[in-house]
Amino acid sequence: MKLPIFIADAFTTKAFRGNPAAVCLLENKLDEDLHQKIAKEMNLSETAFIRKLHPNDNFTQKNVNSTLTFVTMSGELKARKEEDGIVLDLPLYPAHPQKLHEVKDLIKTAIGDTLVQDVCYSPDTKKLLVRLSDTYNRSFLESLTVNTENLLQVETTGKVKGLILTLKGEPGGQTQAFDFYSRYFAPWYGVAEDPVTGSAHTVLSSYWSEQLGKKDLHAFQCSNRGGELIISLRSDGRVDIKGGTALVLEGTLMA
Repeated sequence: MKLPIFIADAFTTKAFRGNPAAVCLLENKLDEDLHQKIAKEMNLSETAFIRKLHPNDNFTQKNVNSTLTFVTMSGELKARKEEDGIVLDLPLYPAHPQKLHEVKDLIKTAIGDTLVQDVCYSPDTKKLLVRLSDTYNRSFLESLTVNTENLLQVETTGKVKGLILTLKGEPGGQTQAFDFYSRYFAPWYGVAEDPVTGSAHTVLSSYWSEQLGKKDLHAFQCSNRGGELIISLRSDGRVDIKGGTALVLEGTLMA
């Protein structure tokens, strides 16, 4: 079996940065076991399989639509092409204040004595948002050593499935100013640190929009690869998250 496969780096315009994802085009449905084997072979936490909804559809046809709708297990996902990137239409998830004493062991294990300014929780996504003190800067967050190995032993209730560390951005007037920075960790799903995370920004967008009093935000995820996101909160309770893309591999998978 020969399957077309691609690797694209998202939320960047430069190869080998941003969030790498494998995309496999399927003419026919595959067994779930084979899905998993292909994903393991690609060794990427994001491996997507695109299958035609109708037998008469053809991957080689030119699609003139600026918006593509993907039918996924989580519902419909819309992606819109613009001149300067791809826009994902995502739900916006609120982050509610979280009592520090209930998660202090988790936070202490992850970041030690690092000063914390605010803690919120998203029940919809099971993500814990930890805002670091405004006294820290971007370089501190980038260099911060986070202990993810012991989090599975500390948090066993199932309440938290992802840890967001975030920091307020620099003031305006800088050439490359960002409203906020973040890093994301999900060892509960086998991901020590994710390079750039769209789902985390559905929570971050809600939090920082309220904190900063603005609907349009410029964000940077401070992983080793790094990723830039342009965010626009909409009046219908959803959020547009835009980023660049870089295609780094195109080939054929022999399965």
